[in-house]
Amino acid sequence: MSSARLPTLLPDHAWIAAHIPHSGAMCLLDGVEAWDDTRIRCTATSHRDPHNPLRSRGRLASACGIEYAAQAMAVHGALVDGGRGDGSNDAQPRVGFLASVRGVEAHVARLDTFAAPLTIEAERLSGDGTSVLYAFTVRCGAQALLSGRAAVMLDASARLTGSGPATIKEESP
Repeated sequence: MSSARLPTLLPDHAWIAAHIPHSGAMCLLDGVEAWDDTRIRCTATSHRDPHNPLRSRGRLASACGIEYAAQAMAVHGALVDGGRGDGSNDAQPRVGFLASVRGVEAHVARLDTFAAPLTIEAERLSGDGTSVLYAFTVRCGAQALLSGRAAVMLDASARLTGSGPATIKEESP
């Protein structure tokens, strides 16, 4: 990944919480390790938190890694857009939602059993101003825990109110 567009300091948890539509305990990422126009690599330790809001019956299922990846995608979008959804420093985070996930492979049952930080990688495969397709992998050290692809619809609030087109290109299974 290129560091040409990196700020002096890579985004930390506070920056991430201010730039994605999640805050408090639901902002799962600790920081960004590297990014460029098509890729991002983030870290997280929230999988070890017994108060993680995604836990059920005290456990954090591997499928919750999809939310970690989605947050990495949102951070990537904010960085590529210049820090905010519209490129300014005063705008609200750009709203999006996961339209689909495909090809998900869970290599473990749980994320909370890993003591080391998680590494979340996302790569933008295609997209336009209204939808984006990413490939993602959640790792702990060298071990892949979860991987797949996700289609993200951008500016979801406009689509939900009917003020914008809701189209996404079909992807093959």
